[in-house]
Amino acid sequence: TAYRRVTDKGENRMITLKIDHFDTQYAYCTNKEKKLFAIVLEELPHEAKKGDILLIDDNGKLQIQR
Repeated sequence: TAYRRVTDKGENRMITLKIDHFDTQYAYCTNKEKKLFAIVLEELPHEAKKGDILLIDDNGKLQIQR
């Protein structure tokens, strides 16, 4: 999946991103270092909204932290 590119080389850890804003194709998210990531809208859970925290596991599975 596209999310494997977000993880650091050789590390097995959960990636946490916050949804900052949307456009017509992407959700723009930031990590704790304020690095910006664009995720295709079709890849997000349908209920995702601005301000949600996204968790991405080692296999690229994406979920909203509630």
